[in-house]
This record gives sequence, structure tokens and C-alpha cells, in this order.
Amino acid sequence: MKKLAVGSAVLAVLVIGLTIVLAKGGSSFPAESEIAQAPVANEVVSNTVSKPAIPKAEGPGMLAMEQAAKAKKYLFAFFWKNEDDRTAAMRKVFEAAAGKVADRAQTIVVKVTDPADAGIVQEFGLDRAPMPLALAISSGGAVTGGFPTEFKEEDLLNAFASPALENCLAALQNGKLVFLCVQNASTSSNDDALKGVNEFKADSRYGSATEIVMLDPKDSAEASFLSDLKIDPKTNVAVTTFLVPPGSPIAQYDGATTKDELISALQKAATSCGPGGCGPGGCGPG
Repeated sequence: MKKLAVGSAVLAVLVIGLTIVLAKGGSSFPAESEIAQAPVANEVVSNTVSKPAIPKAEGPGMLAMEQAAKAKKYLFAFFWKNEDDRTAAMRKVFEAAAGKVADRAQTIVVKVTDPADAGIVQEFGLDRAPMPLALAISSGGAVTGGFPTEFKEEDLLNAFASPALENCLAALQNGKLVFLCVQNASTSSNDDALKGVNEFKADSRYGSATEIVMLDPKDSAEASFLSDLKIDPKTNVAVTTFLVPPGSPIAQYDGATTKDELISALQKAATSCGPGGCGPGGCGPG
């Protein structure tokens, strides 16, 4: 769960200005009572996740996000506050890494105290974040890597995520529940696996707070993500993983799902977590 935990924890940590914990969980998710307030879902979910809207350009940083999204590239953003030795050193590392992936990522350097860039600072809650800081932001708006104070070139070079992981992170970072549905034409129980998921999504209590992400287990681009989830890419049966913000898997099913068991899994996860939320050793499969 390394990549999922890293990317999904980033925004929650930045907002409160604490150290970003890489490769660890530390999750909390909406209580069922909060989810129940979501607007009514008008129809059964389609098999594609909704994408976040491209942010409105407000200053150079937000404009850079918009341009990267339109170009279907990542945005590597370097944030700094004080001109000191560490900032200078990390900027060199950032620029070296960015130069190696210029075909896949655009870049922006932002001084967090510059009023012109208040938009992107507010977007990611960076006013109290540790500096310097590098973020890797997918074209869909998901933060797939966050590296405060010190980082290496390989940290940024390894920050790219697969399409399904990007979709999961985008939804989780928007505070939504996610069903990752792993199936293709060769897997059995596809309709039965989606039955409970679609009924859960169609429930007025959960509809707008839920996203469904489809993943073909034969897609080589998703091999690392499947490995993190301990799902065999050669599976002959549909597999469904239930994820809650910021990235904890609370249940996994082979074959058929039912709405009642999905609701039960959510309730169990919510009641078994302490005030600190669900982290390693807490909710979710070990």
C-alpha cells in the first residue's frame, strides 16, 4: 500500500502543517452520519470515475496546474519560503529531477509568501507546511507525492502513478469512498461483483460520496498498484477493494458483493477506529 498511502496522506497532512509521513497510513474517513447527508444519487453509477474539474487559474501556480492538465502531464511544484542553504540545495535536486522527466511533467516554482500565488497555496493548504516542499500533481489533480524539507531525485522520479491509482487518489483526496473494481472480460462474477457496489452507490445516503474505479488486471501499467493491494493480476474472478480516505482498504471481496455487506464493512471500520483514525495496525486488512 506504499504508493496509495503516500499519495492519499499528503493533503490531509499539509492542511494542518505537519510533517508528511511517507509510506505510512494515518487515515481517517467520513463518519456514516456525515456521508448520509450527501445528495441523492439519481442513477446507478457508470463504470468510470468522475474527474476533478481543472482548477480555475488564479495566479501563476494555478495557471500552471491548468496548463499541465490540458497537456495531460503532471505538474511538479517546488514551494519555498526562505532563501537558505537547504532551499537552494533542494531546488537543485528538484530541477535535476524535473529535467529528466520533462516529457511527462511540467514544473513551477512558488514562493508561498507571494500574494500572486495565494491561489495554489490555498488550494493545497500550504500556509503552515514545512518548507521547502515538492509536490507531484497528476493531470487529474491528484497529489501522488509530497516531499517536505529534504528529498532525493528518485523520490520525484518515482512519484508518477498509474491511471487507476490516480483516479483512486483523486477521489480519496476529495473525501470520497472508493470501490476499486478489478475485472475484465476474462474474469468471472463481474456483474455479481458490481451488483452490491452499484446498489451502494445508488443509495441516497452514499451516492455523491462514493466513486467507482475500474481496473483491468491485465493492464501492465497497473501491476505495481495490484501488487500493493495483494491482488493477483492473473485473477480469474472479479475482485473488489473498498477504500476510505485518505487511503485505507477496509475490505476486499472475491466475486459477488452485496449492499448490506458493504454498509456493514463501513460501519465496522468507523466504529473500530479510535480518535486518531485508521492507520497501520488499525482498520483494513493487514
